[in-house]
Amino acid sequence: MRAEAAPSTRALRGWQRKALVRYLTANPRDFLLVATPGAGKTTFALRIAAELLSDRTVDTVTIVVPTEHLKFQWAASAAGQGLALDPNFSNSNAQTSSEFHGVVVTYAQVASHPARHRVRTEARRTLVIFDEIHHAGDAKSWGDALREAFSDATRRLALTGTPFRSDDSPIPFVTYEPDNEGVLRSRADHVYGYSEALADGVVRPVVFLAYSGEARWRTSAGEEHAARLGEPLTAEQTARAWRTALDPRGDWIPAVLKAADKRLTQLRNGGMPDAGALVIASDQKAARAYAKLLANLTGEEPTVVLSDDPGSSDRIAEYAAGTSRWLVAVRMVSEGVDVPRLAVGVYATSASTPLFFAQAIGRFVRSRRPGETASIFLPSVPTLLELASQMEAQRDHVLGKPHREPRDGWDDDALEDANRRKDEADQLDRGFEVLGADAELDQVIFDGASFGTATPAGSEEEADYLGIPGLLDPEQMRDLLRRRQEEQLTKRTASGEVPRPSRHSELRELRRELNILVSIAHHRTGKPHGWIHNELRRICGGPPVAAATTEQLKARIEAVRKL
Repeated sequence: MRAEAAPSTRALRGWQRKALVRYLTANPRDFLLVATPGAGKTTFALRIAAELLSDRTVDTVTIVVPTEHLKFQWAASAAGQGLALDPNFSNSNAQTSSEFHGVVVTYAQVASHPARHRVRTEARRTLVIFDEIHHAGDAKSWGDALREAFSDATRRLALTGTPFRSDDSPIPFVTYEPDNEGVLRSRADHVYGYSEALADGVVRPVVFLAYSGEARWRTSAGEEHAARLGEPLTAEQTARAWRTALDPRGDWIPAVLKAADKRLTQLRNGGMPDAGALVIASDQKAARAYAKLLANLTGEEPTVVLSDDPGSSDRIAEYAAGTSRWLVAVRMVSEGVDVPRLAVGVYATSASTPLFFAQAIGRFVRSRRPGETASIFLPSVPTLLELASQMEAQRDHVLGKPHREPRDGWDDDALEDANRRKDEADQLDRGFEVLGADAELDQVIFDGASFGTATPAGSEEEADYLGIPGLLDPEQMRDLLRRRQEEQLTKRTASGEVPRPSRHSELRELRRELNILVSIAHHRTGKPHGWIHNELRRICGGPPVAAATTEQLKARIEAVRKL
């Protein structure tokens, strides 16, 4: 490719130009770019490829992606910038046309035959682009395979919107440096976070509508249990209440889907005529059931994507180019899928890790015009509420245990274990029968703040929040939510009703205060955060922080002051 054929820097966003200048000035062999989903990582990477091809630094490009769908998405994006990439390259036939500037392969493809990819890399000066590089640590064999295949690459460019993992698997070709506590953290060469992108108007503001409600189930012993989502529960109780709410046979999911569809209609009538909505389901059975509920609700068959294959890519592409309302998909659509018109999401999965959550929300943040907003409907579960409140938090990949200590407000390992699915046809797990769950809007979360008090699904107060205009900047959204909350409280006070504040708001503040004090105690005593939390539980009793009650948290706050 000739230099004059490369795209102009004037077509790049501000952060992309800065990152490009930094890259071309340093000319590094390895470069890690961390940019929030929707910011334009693909455009930046393709511009780097064009530059390196045009000045003969490299002869060819290899792009490594997590899924089959993304192979074709990358090839299409490259074509739009004058680069020809072969998404059909296979391990069985290592030849490709000389008309291509390079190939697109999956991480699994490289791992199955690293030697073949090493030979290709050694044969020509190669730029390797790793899309969502954190996937390179999904299995030890993957990391080893990537090192074998691409250690001799001329240049390596790693991209991710979520530069962290829930485990200790080192990510290949990523630099780790000790922090102030001696813990190894990943180091990025350029970072463009969600808060910066929001200020620049590159991404949409995200409003989270958290729905609670009472969930009911029966054990194999015939004992019936009830628990309210969002209130302090054990990990097992939280998992069962959560999964009961997501069961398509109950009342919770239909009520939330109805509310989400109303919100979608509001956005379509308010300046986003092609706005689309996505349900992220836990499995194929649930996805089909949700699709049936939506068809009955809207009179329109939703697009359903159940697997990661080229046929799924076609369905997603057709949906992205059309104007139909709903897309229902299993987890595979949570990352890398580019459907800019998605503006409403229903988080109908039991996945609870920060990584998955960040990837899922990333499907809705891409901005097309000023003022567009995104609305995400989710269960009022402490884990998800905390993640929703920390949308702007920057995380690095940490090697070692500290990042999994319960300082983030929940015991993720315990919840994940309790949330692990069992195999029963008509039950969520053995000895566990769903009886039903009702739904109520618990709170609205925006920019780390919580608004509103609990109100039943289908109420006028819920309608007030569902009817928020779809074209608002962050400041306008914040002001409007504040006014809605004041009106809600005024109306209830006038009627003689005592408003019931969101329990999570109080719990969140207490957890935050406790975590700050634990951090102070850590610096004063030199004891690990986890040790201090366990010592407080020994002194005061009670469950982990995520399941602790208001009184238990207050007791620990008093106790930690005396340590």
